[in-house]
Amino acid sequence: MPRTVRTLVALTAAVTMFVAGVSAPAEAAATNDYCVGQCNDILPPGENGNATLADILANRLFGTRPAHTDDQLKPYEQLAGNYQQLTNDTIDDYFNDSSFGVASGDVASTIQPRSDVKIVRDKKTGVPHVYGSTRSGTEFGAGYAAAQDRLWMMDVFRHVGRGQLSGFAGGAEANRSLEQTFWAAAPYTEQDLQSQVDRIAQSGAEGAQALSDISAYLEGLNSYIKQSHDGRYFPGEYVLTGHVDAITNAGDIAPFTATDLIAIAGVVGALFGTGGGGEVQSALVKQAAEARYGTQLGDQVWQSFREQNDPEADLTLHDGQTFPYGASPANAQGVATPDPGSVTPQQEIYDPTGSAVTNAKAEVAAPGNLNAAKGIFDNGVLPGAMLSDKHGMSNALVVSGQHTDDGHPIAVFGPQTGYFAPQLLMLEELQGPGISSRGVAFAGTNFYVQLGRGQDYAWSATSASQDITDTFAVPLCTTGGSVVTKDSNSYLDNGQCVPMEALEVDDSWSPTIADSTAKGSYKLIVYRTRYGLVQSRATIGGKPVAYTSQRSTYRHEADSIIGFQKFNDPAQMATAQQFQQAASQINYTFNWFYVNSTEAAYYNSGWNPVRPSTVDPNLPVLGERRYEWAGWDPATNDAQHTTAAEHPNSIGQDYYVSWNNKQAQGYTAAGFGDGSVHRSDLLDDRLGALVRSGQKLSRADVTKAMEDAAVTDLRGEDVLPELLKVIDSQPVTDPAQAKAVEQLRTWLSHGAKRVETTPGSHTYADADAIRVLDAWWPLLVQAEFGPGMGKDLFTAMTGALQINESPSNGQTGPTSGSAGANESVPHRGSAFQFGWWSYVDKDLRAVLGEPVAGGLAQPYCGGGDLASCRTALLTTLAQAAAQPASEVYPADDNCSAGQQWCADSIVQRPLGGVTDPASTWQNRPTFQQVVQFAGHR
Repeated sequence: MPRTVRTLVALTAAVTMFVAGVSAPAEAAATNDYCVGQCNDILPPGENGNATLADILANRLFGTRPAHTDDQLKPYEQLAGNYQQLTNDTIDDYFNDSSFGVASGDVASTIQPRSDVKIVRDKKTGVPHVYGSTRSGTEFGAGYAAAQDRLWMMDVFRHVGRGQLSGFAGGAEANRSLEQTFWAAAPYTEQDLQSQVDRIAQSGAEGAQALSDISAYLEGLNSYIKQSHDGRYFPGEYVLTGHVDAITNAGDIAPFTATDLIAIAGVVGALFGTGGGGEVQSALVKQAAEARYGTQLGDQVWQSFREQNDPEADLTLHDGQTFPYGASPANAQGVATPDPGSVTPQQEIYDPTGSAVTNAKAEVAAPGNLNAAKGIFDNGVLPGAMLSDKHGMSNALVVSGQHTDDGHPIAVFGPQTGYFAPQLLMLEELQGPGISSRGVAFAGTNFYVQLGRGQDYAWSATSASQDITDTFAVPLCTTGGSVVTKDSNSYLDNGQCVPMEALEVDDSWSPTIADSTAKGSYKLIVYRTRYGLVQSRATIGGKPVAYTSQRSTYRHEADSIIGFQKFNDPAQMATAQQFQQAASQINYTFNWFYVNSTEAAYYNSGWNPVRPSTVDPNLPVLGERRYEWAGWDPATNDAQHTTAAEHPNSIGQDYYVSWNNKQAQGYTAAGFGDGSVHRSDLLDDRLGALVRSGQKLSRADVTKAMEDAAVTDLRGEDVLPELLKVIDSQPVTDPAQAKAVEQLRTWLSHGAKRVETTPGSHTYADADAIRVLDAWWPLLVQAEFGPGMGKDLFTAMTGALQINESPSNGQTGPTSGSAGANESVPHRGSAFQFGWWSYVDKDLRAVLGEPVAGGLAQPYCGGGDLASCRTALLTTLAQAAAQPASEVYPADDNCSAGQQWCADSIVQRPLGGVTDPASTWQNRPTFQQVVQFAGHR
């Protein structure tokens, strides 16, 4: 049946049921679906994240995989090579049909784990469709399905949240690195976790409902744990890590508690829902700039690199709306600038034996074929840089109905949470009293769909990362008259010397089949003060201080549960205003987008603290009462936050785009890099041009705009033209240089794409030009800015903002600061979020004599001389062109040296015992929806 006919039939059925007032049974929930065949989604690699021991061994020995482990990977990958031919009728080839319900002929299995709930799984994707006749049954089913699909991963994350990953999954270096960085960012005592549970219970009727939902969810989760253990079909990773004996079945899988879910929520919040906290590094840039140029000019240089409110920045709200927040005030008070060279990071590890740092391997006896799985977690179960790696990766394209083919808004949007096997997110449909939704949620918090669709609306988010974290400098002290040093663990609180609170956790591990790291142990220690967690030590005026991090959402990760509860309730999401009200109850820093059949809307969420007007949120401040947040209670970390109306918000703008860019005029970014060239320009240029053209857009049109941006090199499209203008100011006479220039020019004329010659060829079109730019970028940035800035300022700036983020992440440049930690993390998919694109663009346009709004305070390339700038660019271009592919794309665990496509490729990082193949690069959300609602309640 053609899609148009299916749409009319489904819409007629939905309207008939609605008008007649008939209440459809939960398992026939499709009758309440107003998307009528125009909703799709995708979540690679596949829904199934559970592998028994037999499954893992079969994967290791024969390459087989359990059903639905990777069946969404190929459709996701193939869009990159076929998007230009996409039509509305072929969207189903690259996305799942995300209609509610499962047609009778598509049912793969139906189970009833309790009398008031059924879990139906479809044949194509294996997604759990949970139908509860009671709300408790619905939530029981959500917990049961989560355990079916993500039990091992959920267990990993509850241990990460407690700083005990190594003891659970092995002492590999990556595991230790992750738990150390997480413990430094969000350490909690068991009482802290329980207090968050209690806070939910104290949040009125909605809180009581949420706690009841959690309780039923836990019943379902723990019911599956017991059944799977008794039946020996639990995840095989428990055997390989020594928790359950393969022969006797002795051992256990600990049941989950409410505090476990809070620990998982803490991990999610620390990864994706925070912002700010880089004030010390910002101060070091300012300090280095003033040392280089003097106080007045140095301050101007610092401000120009900060680009707090750059007039050329791409804005999600482009109709002139202004939402002032976070800008530096004139004559700031209480700034706590460290003495030069005095900053040292806080040491979190106490390890008197030294056993924690050994990498010696140990042989573990493995019965039978278990040898096939030996050492699979020697590199850890999670990336060690998972928390320190920046997470600004999701995107959204939303078009209001006046610009679409059928008059209804269109949305193509989704989060980018990284590529893992299984995914951090899981797909689900939940249908029951007060709940009607389909979409994704982080496993372990999936009692509600967090991003997805309801009966006649859809919503999604991108990371906003506005400044909700401040850095305070607290003077150190001692009691008893001993000498005060940077290592002292007491501090002055309102004139009184008080001890810091030591948050400690012991972790120890022994060799297992899956992890052969030698036996070891250590103690993680983080110090907590009135003003938050100690992150570094320094001196100010020669006196020791501790720099602390105070995040508004610390101790409050669970507070967002009410907002997510509303997202799943059709009665509370019928209008854009209701959506904004629900989103305002989420304290994580996200940009939220919403569509129904008539409205498109946006809201920026997050607990933005109200600071004294004299405080500069972009620099560290003295830990004194007069500089504290308004209404702040240090015992609970409650404070006054800006009102909902003060957050960027909009209903009915012609179109919206977001790729973690600046939200609106006046809304100051927490870090560096929101300038004239931003990754979101790739979306805005395409979608804006389509809207301005006057053509009526289809779902395929918007999807193609997204994917065209996803395969485009930002540097090639938006900065290479200026580079070529400088070079073209005189004829290029050197043959090697001329060849490289022509290769780049040809690539630019082809759209600066990183695409295969033919899908599946594993060879890029314009491969040499791509190689040259990859090699050239770090060299040209160094040559353009290094001489003028000087070593100290250049180093400080690379610590605040890395210079490059290419798809392969193999070209970090000759200088890389602490903010460049994710420059060398390969195979991540996401690219071009963090880099010096704007600085190069503004500087080159100034050298060319072109107008530059909000330009840099000083010229850099060639000292502002065009001829000298050209020489610097050509010199580095020649160096780049001479670099062989083997140097530009070094070997790693997945690729041999010189394999360009492979170096860029996306790897689904295994979180368990089953692996998935690499796929072609594209800069795209992990989970993605394509939606257009034809009807409305």
